[in-house]
Amino acid sequence: MAQDRYMIPAHLDDPELIGLWTLDEFLAMVLPFVWGILFQHILIGMALAAAGWWGLRKAKAGRAGSWFLHLAYWHLPSGFTGLQATPPSYLRLMAG
Repeated sequence: MAQDRYMIPAHLDDPELIGLWTLDEFLAMVLPFVWGILFQHILIGMALAAAGWWGLRKAKAGRAGSWFLHLAYWHLPSGFTGLQATPPSYLRLMAG
């Protein structure tokens, strides 16, 4: 009985899940679905949600979990990622 009180994860670096999906996969599914509900195009929202989930899974296959954060750092404005301690991505050469 004492063993049932504590849950020991099998893998320490597994991402947190919402249902069966990671947070980014969940958002890729929920946002188009919510759009479909709000604009009364539920079937289109469901199709876009499925396509978003499938596309994200294919894009993340074989890459690190933070791959999208790295992509956003290089290609989006500096305030988008919320990283305050990093230099802007356009500074390629640094002194020191």
